[in-house]
Amino acid sequence: MANRKVSVWSSIPFWRRSAAWVTGFATILLIWLTFDTLGQITMGTDADLKNGVTKRVPAPTVINYHIDYKMDTKRGHEVPVIGKKELFFGKEWSEKDAAALLHLGKLTSQAKNCMNCHTLLGNGAYYAPDLTKAWLDPAWQKGGPLQAMTGKNTVEEAMAEFLQHPSTYPTHARMMPELGITPEEAKGLVAFLKHMSSIDTNGFPRNFSKTVDQFKAGGSNAH
Repeated sequence: MANRKVSVWSSIPFWRRSAAWVTGFATILLIWLTFDTLGQITMGTDADLKNGVTKRVPAPTVINYHIDYKMDTKRGHEVPVIGKKELFFGKEWSEKDAAALLHLGKLTSQAKNCMNCHTLLGNGAYYAPDLTKAWLDPAWQKGGPLQAMTGKNTVEEAMAEFLQHPSTYPTHARMMPELGITPEEAKGLVAFLKHMSSIDTNGFPRNFSKTVDQFKAGGSNAH
């Protein structure tokens, strides 16, 4: 009995060593993933935009640029494309002012409990339309029904008008309530929505660029 060979699979020292190696590897992997995630979600700078450097979360001054959404065949889903500069509410915003406007929009979205009805970046409710790429919704673009309904000439002006007076524009079976949004808060919310549309969300929501292409070809998905 003393000379009987013991299988490695029933060896306690083997499993102790294995557990130590697996724990060590998992710890190193977790640390690496943490730093990689922080790098991915860290907001870019105005210099990145000026130099054409793509960041998953662009700087607040991305509101000064045209934003599009196109299919990336290599990644297998849609990605945001930052284009040429364009005025936002009739002007180009400085880094400081753009950051302040975006901050106001974020605070307003929290104060008005937007996520009680809407989804933002995968969080929130599904009672009302997803707002993650609302800025790119064809209904708000030139020639779209919501821009025509509000009588405004730009996406941002149409959105701001609707946010301040939603009951004036019956666009959906589930009507948005009057939330007492001020003109400045409306500007901030629109900036927040535009910035959110520029974030690379790994294709969420799915097939958005297909909807935009269909609209350009003559269709619409207005709410």
